[in-house]
Amino acid sequence: MPFIRSPPESGYPRNDVRRHLIIPDAQIRPGSDTTHIDWAAEAIVEYRPDVIVVIGDWWDLPSLSMHDAPGSKEAEGRRVMPDIEAGNEAFDRLVRPMEDERMRLAKGRRKMWSPECHFLFGNHEHRLTRAIFLDPKWEGIISLDSLKTPWFTRHEFLKIVEIDGVKYSHYFPNPYSGRPIGGTIVSRLNNIGSSFVQGHQQGFLYASKQYPDHVKHGLVCGRFYLDNEHYRPADVQNSEWNGIVILNEVENGTYDLMPLSMTYLRRKYGQRPQSGLRRPRHGAVESVRLPAAAVAAVR
Repeated sequence: MPFIRSPPESGYPRNDVRRHLIIPDAQIRPGSDTTHIDWAAEAIVEYRPDVIVVIGDWWDLPSLSMHDAPGSKEAEGRRVMPDIEAGNEAFDRLVRPMEDERMRLAKGRRKMWSPECHFLFGNHEHRLTRAIFLDPKWEGIISLDSLKTPWFTRHEFLKIVEIDGVKYSHYFPNPYSGRPIGGTIVSRLNNIGSSFVQGHQQGFLYASKQYPDHVKHGLVCGRFYLDNEHYRPADVQNSEWNGIVILNEVENGTYDLMPLSMTYLRRKYGQRPQSGLRRPRHGAVESVRLPAAAVAAVR
């Protein structure tokens, strides 16, 4: 693959107006339909975000799941190395168009695009750490370093990363139990206490709360995959929101929300070649309807 640079020691270049692009849980496993990864890669190049956040659970790692008993039908034939390689190959497909675009800009002596890229480990990646802890035979054979995320700054599981006043984590743990803070999105916004974005939970939840001199936003977006899961009702999975999210005009924890559903991505990128993308002017994007049923506003 093309050379992918490491994050600069001096920090990322900053623009006055910042755009974030969020990729929710992809849960990639061997045999998954990963066509949508190419759509996300094209969206990244087209919208040119200043910040890219992969929110965690990029890998599914079903071979390390503790939900399926050893020897069960679900666990039969699973192997950890194919699990790892499936996610690595998909991540390469995600970043390759970004690096190709950077090389194109450099060759044409155009203004460079250097997005700030963050990868947050989720509970599925944490399966690897847990497996090594429970069975030391894996030590020295596999580790989190086996999960390749070139060009991305990596953050440990449940590390809270604040970017432009928005706090990101795979999920936000209850300070007393360690379990994910649950309840309504309005309740979570109150309990977390600042603008936040998390994955982990399928679907789409959003709330905003007006204060005398500022607004706080809460966002849960936890699904970006085409396959259905065997343990959840198909009707629910076929109707729930699924896609990536763009935050425009991000500053001091406030932003303009623009979700891009899987249906939208398929229609926009699924029927055209990857070359010749139309790149909107920074700050000018197509209008995308917000899923009204998922939005809660606190006044």
